[in-house]
Amino acid sequence: MLDPFLEFGFMRRALVGCLALAVAAPVLGVFLMLRRTSLTAEVLAHGVTPGIAAGYLLAGLSVPAMSAGGLVAGLLVALGAGALARSTGGREDASLAALYLIALALGVALVSLRGDTGDLTHLLFGQVLGVDDPALLLMAGVATLTLPALAIAWRPLALDCFDPAFAAAEGVRGGLWHMLFLALVVLNVLAAFQAMGTLMAVGLMMLPAVAARHWARELSGLVYAAVAMAVLSAWLGLLASYHLDMPSGPAIVLTAGLLWALSVVCGPVDGLLARLLRRPHLAR
Repeated sequence: MLDPFLEFGFMRRALVGCLALAVAAPVLGVFLMLRRTSLTAEVLAHGVTPGIAAGYLLAGLSVPAMSAGGLVAGLLVALGAGALARSTGGREDASLAALYLIALALGVALVSLRGDTGDLTHLLFGQVLGVDDPALLLMAGVATLTLPALAIAWRPLALDCFDPAFAAAEGVRGGLWHMLFLALVVLNVLAAFQAMGTLMAVGLMMLPAVAARHWARELSGLVYAAVAMAVLSAWLGLLASYHLDMPSGPAIVLTAGLLWALSVVCGPVDGLLARLLRRPHLAR
């Protein structure tokens, strides 16, 4: 359970990077779930692809260049979808779907210009065991920025999730906090793409958050449960990849998926077993 991390430096680096993702990203996932916009994170993960690809074409596998390009692309997709929805009267999710499909196709096309399928695989699926110092600094820096920002935005975001009408009556500027929240989601997706790839960057963000709803009812409890399961998924997933000779990114996501399935079955809050064992109310 511990020997791979004690013996190999690349395993320790992978664990540290994944733990940095696990303490911040699931908190965003909880708010996305409560706002019923869980797929927004997946859309933004694909939306950063052309920016990452542009940074790769200009500077190679440079984390700062790819991260800067991905940040610009992700913000353009997020802000562009909102602007299109307001100016045309359409739904924001429809605009996001259109923009992310275009962005994903453009990103893959840009990477393929070099003709190296290995680089395309690295972009789409990541390489947890190849995390270097710049990537670790990016993950740690994003987590360090995300947690204080969420502490400041906690009340406005919670109010907007549970009672938007009351939040508006109290003068909470929901649109401004929503843009800040989306910016944090984009940053966390960028921090995760080096390890998990753009296709699975939201694995540690959403699966633990969705599983947490079966273990807690209050917002704070949801956050604690989501972070705990994300940390457990990172640790057990890396162990599974080492002992079973599996790709690390998919192993971590599959572990998170297994914890979600166990939560659905065994969780005390609306779990299948809890529903079956619940005593029926006495009839009047």
